[in-house]
Amino acid sequence: MRLLSYETLVHAVAGAMGSVTAMTVFFPLDTAKSRLQVDEMRKSNSTPVILAEIAKEEGLLSLYRGWLPVISSLCCSNFVYFYTFNTLKKLAASGPGKSRPGKDLLMGVVSGMVNVILTTPMWVVNTRLKLQGAKFRNEDLQQTQYKGIFDAFSQIVANEGVATLWNGTLPSLILVLNPAVQFMIYEAMKRKAGRGGKKISSAEIFLIGAIAKAIATTATFPLQTIQAILRFGQYKGDGKAGVIGSLTNIFSMLMDRIKYGVLGLYKGLEAKLLQTVLTAALMFVVYENITTATFKVMGLNKKVKQ
Repeated sequence: MRLLSYETLVHAVAGAMGSVTAMTVFFPLDTAKSRLQVDEMRKSNSTPVILAEIAKEEGLLSLYRGWLPVISSLCCSNFVYFYTFNTLKKLAASGPGKSRPGKDLLMGVVSGMVNVILTTPMWVVNTRLKLQGAKFRNEDLQQTQYKGIFDAFSQIVANEGVATLWNGTLPSLILVLNPAVQFMIYEAMKRKAGRGGKKISSAEIFLIGAIAKAIATTATFPLQTIQAILRFGQYKGDGKAGVIGSLTNIFSMLMDRIKYGVLGLYKGLEAKLLQTVLTAALMFVVYENITTATFKVMGLNKKVKQ
């Protein structure tokens, strides 16, 4: 049992370190994606053009605005997700039957729900800090004035209530399908690539991680946009940022995006795919290498688990 907890902890720490490393490298792409999702009036140009506009209007460092709160949230979020997922994976492995995509999907959904409930307040705060000081095209968007992570928490609780910290929870719970589908595809492809005891290279891990994330992101992107809007929550009197939102409100917001054409639902997808696919692929490479190296040091000589 102690060995189980050690192994699970290694997976959790490696997952957190992998995500932080990857997000830091590709953070400007996340900045571009967030602007396109939240600011409906911003023209959907190519990602390089959007990044150039932001750098010209707000300075080069604005591309990394909100890096610390995002990294803090991501680190905690991935630690919770990887810890929960690998705990369930170990428990499933000790039971009857082999690993199957269905089991991986279920474990991913449960892990995602635990993650959403525990870390949504951090994501609400980091979304606001990341967009603070941005030059919006949409005049209905209000600017926030936070001095940092703790001040943001304090002001939100004092001015909007504790429940506001869980804005966007409903679409977030639905979006647990994103990492769940990602991990299901990733685990299935990894098992196939490692058949017969074949060692899986870092390049193969990168490709598998990229494919898994691309499929999951494209399938759930419209809801990710609604999630970002609800978390930001700074609209002048439109009531869009309810405590957790209802299915009716989510549907209404989706219809609002369609007013700009069906492609309005996928505004920012190019930047999101570039950022999230490359980030996920690099994260899995770092994660697999850290876990393999750590298990060797611990004397477990653990191979990549198929």
